[in-house]
Amino acid sequence: MKTSDFYYELPQELIAQDPLEDRSSSRLMVLNKNNGRVAHKRFSDITQYLRKGDCLVLNNTKVIPARLLGVKEDTGAAVEVFLLKRLDANTWETLVKPGKKLKPGARVVFGDGLLRCVIKDVVQEGNRIVSFEFDGIWEEVLDKLGEMPLPPYITHKLQDKNRYQTVYAKFEGSAAAPTAGLHFTKELLKQIEDMGVDIAYVTLHVGLGTFRPVKVDDVTDHHMHSEYYIVDQDAADKINRAKAKGNRVICVGTTSCRTIESAADENGHINPMEGDTSIFIYPGYKFKLLDCLITNFHLPESTLIMLVSALAGKENVLNAYEEAVNERYRFFSFGDAMFITDDDFT
Repeated sequence: MKTSDFYYELPQELIAQDPLEDRSSSRLMVLNKNNGRVAHKRFSDITQYLRKGDCLVLNNTKVIPARLLGVKEDTGAAVEVFLLKRLDANTWETLVKPGKKLKPGARVVFGDGLLRCVIKDVVQEGNRIVSFEFDGIWEEVLDKLGEMPLPPYITHKLQDKNRYQTVYAKFEGSAAAPTAGLHFTKELLKQIEDMGVDIAYVTLHVGLGTFRPVKVDDVTDHHMHSEYYIVDQDAADKINRAKAKGNRVICVGTTSCRTIESAADENGHINPMEGDTSIFIYPGYKFKLLDCLITNFHLPESTLIMLVSALAGKENVLNAYEEAVNERYRFFSFGDAMFITDDDFT
């Protein structure tokens, strides 16, 4: 299976640069995973395709303003420190630019001294272990100085940090948003619950690896990045109950999908657990829990388009993407949505 098998042509102007004012007003392409038929709707129409007893799985991770701009203490040279993973109260694994200037012992100052750090070590892939020094509460300092780590294909400045968070974001730790969830409003979620749909919250902290391109020709040679996830007892109970009753498990986003598929056993039962997952889902994968998926439109040749192709079939997905391009859908993080379902609509 070749990486190039998942390529499609995308005009640059279809990459959404800004979120819509109303989250749930984005377009929604409904794709039947069995026959490839599509329907064109609005995201608020998602309720037409949900059923009483379904379990909707949401990733409640919260994006941190992980991009810090500072200066090297001794030279005043501009540097960037990108937070990747918190190791303890004051220590993080980070990505730094320019790396050549930030060797162990180097000191960086942010916000006129409100925040300082020292480079402690160089680790895998050139990442730096950094120890921070600050007065006050870390979250408040970070909120004041940090910028939202928008994907590289978004060039516009985000006016409101909250628009790169889901309305149900709770646990801080992500370097990127679980963007399929950006379409939901609190009112829409309430409407869905009132229909008798169970909502289960899981956590997967999205890493920068989600943006890394697949650089190998053979898909099976790709080394998948690792991300931390949590499934608690409440979420496990709701998912297991839906499966036991013959109802559907519908994930919102590829991150929710990767979480429950990582935590599921071979019998399609999920237990509460936490840990790191590097699960790589591509065509040929047999889903243990997932039935349907709400997702955005993904980059060509990415691991994410491979995942949706595993669920709906590569030919169905690429045909749907071609139609989305022709219909001028908005793509990627702030773009429109797709619901991959088993509904036999006409």
